[in-house]
Amino acid sequence: MSIIDSVRKSLVPIHPEGYVFIGAFGVASFFLNWLSPTLGWLGFIATAWCVYFFRDPPRVTPLREGAVVSPADGVISAIGFFPPPPELGLGAAPLQRISVFMSVFDVHVNRAPISGKVIKVAYKPGIFLNADLDKASEDNERNGLLIETQFGRFGVVQIAGLIARRIVCFIKEGENLGVGERFGLIRFGSRVDVYLPANIKPLVAVGARAIAGETILADVSVNAPVTSFKTG
Repeated sequence: MSIIDSVRKSLVPIHPEGYVFIGAFGVASFFLNWLSPTLGWLGFIATAWCVYFFRDPPRVTPLREGAVVSPADGVISAIGFFPPPPELGLGAAPLQRISVFMSVFDVHVNRAPISGKVIKVAYKPGIFLNADLDKASEDNERNGLLIETQFGRFGVVQIAGLIARRIVCFIKEGENLGVGERFGLIRFGSRVDVYLPANIKPLVAVGARAIAGETILADVSVNAPVTSFKTG
C-alpha cells in the first residue's frame, strides 16, 4: 500500500452538507488573513473546526433483529416516560424515550435506530433553547419520523439546539430505512429522541456515551445473538 493510499484510508469522509460551510469559512479566512495574520489564524482554526464538525465516519452496525441502535453520537441525557410529539400520531400516553445530546464536537449525521418503513415525516418550527433541557422537546424546532416495524411504531425526533439553526432530513414518507442508515443531520449542536413501543426496556443509562449506528439502546429480542454486521 502506498503512502497516498494510507493517508486516504485514514481520512474521515466529509458529509456533502458541509461543503458550502467549509468553503465559506475558507474564503472568510483568506480575507481575514489579508486584514491581519492573527485574524487569519483564527479563521483557519474555525475552518478546521468546520471540517471536523461535518465529518461522516463509517460505522459498523449490528444486524440483530430487534436491536435498536443510537440515532446519534453523544451522551444519553435522559431516559423516561414522556408524551410523544402530537404531530407523530403516537397518541397522548407517555412512551419510553431515550434522548441523545450532541455537543458541537460530536458527529452530527443521524442514523436510523431500526429498520422499517417511514410512514410519516413531520416538521414543526419552534424556538432554540438549549437542547439538553426537557422543555426543548416541546418548544424547539424539530423534525420527527414515524417508523413502522414488525415490533411496532418507533418515533425518532431531531431537535434543534441553542446554536443549531438547520435540521436536514434526507428521507421522505413511504421510503424504507435500514438500521444504521443515514437519514438526516442537524447543524451545530442538538438532540435526537427515540420513542419506543410499549414494553421495550432501555439497555443504556443516563450519562453513557453513544455512537450512532453502533451503540444498542434497547432490544426487542434480548436473547437473540448478533449474527452479522454491516459497515457504512
